[in-house]
Amino acid sequence: MEALHTALLVLLAITSVILTLLILLHKGRGGGVADMFGGGVSNAMSSSGVAERNLNRITVILGLVWVAVIVILGLFTRFGIA
Repeated sequence: MEALHTALLVLLAITSVILTLLILLHKGRGGGVADMFGGGVSNAMSSSGVAERNLNRITVILGLVWVAVIVILGLFTRFGIA
């Protein structure tokens, strides 16, 4: 069980870094902090391309994996498995 716990911790670290990078790759929609500094010059009517949709799908899937790993690690901690 200790090996599974360690593997989940490594998976959590890897998914955290990749999820952060994927979120930073998303195109800004405006209305945020970027607008205060003049970065909000985007067209609100532009449609999402194939790359953007794939990026969205990958981000959501990785986010679900990240949440699942956190829940499993929380259960391990709660029940003293590892």
